[in-house]
Parts: sequence; C-alpha cells; structure tokens
Amino acid sequence: MSRIGKLPITLPAGVTVTVGEDNVITLKGPKGEMKQQVNPNMKVKVDGGQLIIERPDDEKENRALHGLYRSLLFNMVTGVTEGFRKELELVGVGYRVTNSGQVLELSLGYTHSILMELPKEIKVETKMERNKNPLIMLESCDKQLLGQVCAKIRSFRKPEPYKGKGVRFVGEQVRRKSGKTAGK
Repeated sequence: MSRIGKLPITLPAGVTVTVGEDNVITLKGPKGEMKQQVNPNMKVKVDGGQLIIERPDDEKENRALHGLYRSLLFNMVTGVTEGFRKELELVGVGYRVTNSGQVLELSLGYTHSILMELPKEIKVETKMERNKNPLIMLESCDKQLLGQVCAKIRSFRKPEPYKGKGVRFVGEQVRRKSGKTAGK
C-alpha cells in the first residue's frame, strides 16, 4: 500500500478545488491557478476540507500512480497558497546577470551574453552587490516549471570542481578537487 497516497491533503482557507470532466483537477488560490490531469483509474474526492485520492486495486501501476498523483496535488496546493522560491548565485570573476521584464541576460565568461526568455508564470529578480556574487531569485506557483528553468540556467555554466566557478544554488556545497600540484 502506498504510504504517501493514503495521506489526505488538507486544503487551507482560500483554496478552491474543482474536479472536472476527464479527471482534470483545478486548484485556485491566492498565488494563482493550476490544472492537473489525473489518470482515470484514480478517484479524487473533496471531503470536508480534505482532498482524498483513492485507487481501484493493488496492481503495481495503480500503486505507483497513487503516490505520484498525491504528491503532484500536494505540490499544487502548496504552490497556490505559499508559492515556491529558488535562488541561484553566479560564482566567478566577471559573471553578471540582469533582467528586463521576462528576459534574463547572463554574462558567464563566454564571448557573448546569453539571453533567456522566461515563462510568464515565473517572477524573476536579480541582485548585484559590490564584493558579492550576483543572485537570481525565481518565484512561481508551479514547482516543476521552476525546477526546469533553474536546471536550464544552471546548465549554461555548471559548477566545476577545481575552482568552484559556475552557476549554483544558494547554499549548495560543491565538492572540490585538489588538482595536479597537490601530489608534489
């Protein structure tokens, strides 16, 4: 039995849930609106301020989908009430970042700047202070989209193990290597 799938999702005040045709779940809250298509085998019920997901039987596929959809719906509830926030820092000499609206301009040591158009669901803010690493602060109600955008930004210049330069999450520990001269 899926331990995650059995847990009911408590709906905070201000969140409305509608179960539409073809098992499309729509959540509306203070931070936005999200939709999720749920497998027709799963039954989603709203019961007294709780969202409950039930599965028809104990087949392997249904057990896996039970926990999956519970986690997805829980992330949606958290997203429309609190939202998700990620911070990236640029570590390296001459690395800069600016944004104008939804366009992010990154200077990461290449011969050209990288321009990235962000989806409209993501709010972006950049901060450049003297003697500190530039920061990119991203905020969204969609956890999956936010992670995907962060991974794309990070892929432009991944943190390397010798000097630690690159784009990394704030607080991320980069495992460092000693290099050739360490053995002498």
